[in-house]
Amino acid sequence: MKEVIGKLGILPLASLLPEHPSVTGLTLAENWHSDTELDPWSWRARFPGEGVAAYGKFIRKKAVLVSSEWFPAYTAAAGSQLSLEERYDSGLCSREALTLLQIIRDNQGIETRELRTLADMKAKEKKTAFDNAVTELQGTLDIVISGVKERHNAAGEKNGWNSTSFETVSHWMADYKIPAFKGTREEAVTWLRSRMEQEWHPGAVKWLGKVLSW
Repeated sequence: MKEVIGKLGILPLASLLPEHPSVTGLTLAENWHSDTELDPWSWRARFPGEGVAAYGKFIRKKAVLVSSEWFPAYTAAAGSQLSLEERYDSGLCSREALTLLQIIRDNQGIETRELRTLADMKAKEKKTAFDNAVTELQGTLDIVISGVKERHNAAGEKNGWNSTSFETVSHWMADYKIPAFKGTREEAVTWLRSRMEQEWHPGAVKWLGKVLSW
């Protein structure tokens, strides 16, 4: 799968782009949640943890893997040129998103449960607002899902579902010595289009360009 991600640059977890592969479409159903080396569900933590690909809900609130080679250009092309604070002052992001990003900046790799606690969003009625804000930050390329942490009880035994952890995009890239794209947004779009047109179906290239207003 690493080779596929390296070749295509962008690989959704489930079907998303027209005439374009996805992880579910390329793998066997029986391998999912099998806790084996072939379990695609584990790749969403393993690949970011190896610096192979960034992972997050980057396109239409859907989970996507973006290769480390393509990610700098993708963030330059699809991310905002403004800081989140500037976007908040302009009414372009939610207060919850701003709060969460400030916490993640100070606690890189923080897991979901701790993030909700520090943001005072642990209450059941705040879960939707929390989920929406986390998804918003991924869509604007402010954060990535950097891994999955096991939950343990007081005795150190595994207890309950694994918990997603988050980092800022800049921190994740720095960790794996992935340089930022040197160029303008337009140059990043041109770079991506050139690579996509070599490997993708024209319908997928057109669809992504329309979705991201390229």
